[in-house]
Amino acid sequence: MSSPEGFDRVLVVNFGGQYTHLIARRIRELNVYSEIVNYSEFSRELVERVRPKAVVLSGGPSSVYAEGAPRIGEWVLELGVPVLGICYGHQLLASMVGGRVERGVGEYGRTEVEVVTEDRLFEGWGSREVVWMSHSDYVAELPEGRAVVLARSAGTGYVAAFRLTDRPIYGVQFHPEVTHTPKGRKLLENFVVGVAGARRSWTPENVVEVIVEEIRRTVPPGEKVLCAVSGGVDSTTAALLLKRAVGDRLVAVFVNHGLMREGEPEAVLETLRKLGLNPVYIDASREFLEALKGVRDCEEKRRIVGELFARIFKEVAERDRGIRWLAQGTTYPDVIESGFAPGADRIKSHHNVAGLPRWLGLKVVEPLRYLYKDEVRRIAVALGLPEEWAYRHPFPGPGLAVRIVGEVTEEKLRIVRRASRVVEEELTRAGLYRSVWQAFAVVGEDRWVGVKGDRRAVGYVVTVRIVESEDGMTADWSRVPYEVLERIASRITGEIPEVTMVTYAITSKPPSTIEPC
Repeated sequence: MSSPEGFDRVLVVNFGGQYTHLIARRIRELNVYSEIVNYSEFSRELVERVRPKAVVLSGGPSSVYAEGAPRIGEWVLELGVPVLGICYGHQLLASMVGGRVERGVGEYGRTEVEVVTEDRLFEGWGSREVVWMSHSDYVAELPEGRAVVLARSAGTGYVAAFRLTDRPIYGVQFHPEVTHTPKGRKLLENFVVGVAGARRSWTPENVVEVIVEEIRRTVPPGEKVLCAVSGGVDSTTAALLLKRAVGDRLVAVFVNHGLMREGEPEAVLETLRKLGLNPVYIDASREFLEALKGVRDCEEKRRIVGELFARIFKEVAERDRGIRWLAQGTTYPDVIESGFAPGADRIKSHHNVAGLPRWLGLKVVEPLRYLYKDEVRRIAVALGLPEEWAYRHPFPGPGLAVRIVGEVTEEKLRIVRRASRVVEEELTRAGLYRSVWQAFAVVGEDRWVGVKGDRRAVGYVVTVRIVESEDGMTADWSRVPYEVLERIASRITGEIPEVTMVTYAITSKPPSTIEPC
């Protein structure tokens, strides 16, 4: 499915920068649709087809002079479209116009810059502002008469921003997309709205009918769509959009794989029926647990779960010959993490992106593929999903199998189910549930000697993971009050006899991932 039509858009060219998704998000927060494209796919033909209001070149880890460094054609300078280069993109633009880029004293973290030339890009900025830098190469010289320096680093004198003299092409060495650049969002607004003139018409809510019409154009009349619904906000929202688009040709299927949270299968069925989705319910918990027996590798667990889901969907499709499509709640971060985009590394296989086998024989429709989680939630509420359901924490497709380190056993499932319920209950009690991105428990194979009832006990170690994030691409551990953590630990060790130690994970993503497996 193509990206939503009918909105002004900005293309963000990805050179492998860690903040690329933040650029896209910040632009969408301005109510302007943005879309990321890998540098290897960025072409004149793409620009002519998409007709973006502006192009942003992201940062990246490379040096513009390194062998094999990512580049795009100099035709980007002749498009007549405003261009903003950030960090690596800034250096790349400078080199394209005949400037000199050199290795210098690295600037990392908060840095003060001095605005030396008035320009629309810096409207609302003072003469000196703090920005976030992360670079070692720098623009040493710009071609005289072709570019003008707009800002310099106060300490080093390096070019912090420039503009070509005869067209709206800009470069900034710092990162306006991060919160550590306090006026960075204002700069992006100045560029996208002020310089490029993009209309602020994009919101998740007003794109609903656009998505529905796109589904109708994609799925021919008479063909049915099988939509896997797990009860999560992504798959439920996808199903509601499909119901609006194809009506009774939607076949919603809820597979209970035996790896769900405590009380979840019953709650999911009740909610889906209230929404009018009336799913086909398949209890395949025995098959999934049997298939996972003895399996310890994380990626193998994900593969097995994905393949078994696919086999079940194929059986449903074979019973109903009208089914030609499989719909899924794939979101933008799912696509990126699974290494679907060229040049992206596969961090984890998502069964709804990278784990579908070719033999399934169904065409795929993904209504949410260009949306972030917070955008999906807003659409969900607009479609009638109760807020408490729309804002439930993300839950992995393979379920608790990836919150169990090592082999999945009935004992570990019982432990992680109950412990996760405790974590959610205590956060809700403290009024913190909606303020964090995800909160759950993990059980592995490590044991810890404890004392229970004045007797020696050897039990499992349970790790509690609570993180804050905007979209799951990056995350930081949540500074939950000690008294909340104490209640969580006390309840887990008290209510689950097999547990003697509770730990709290305080590693951010990156270098860690949110889920353990």
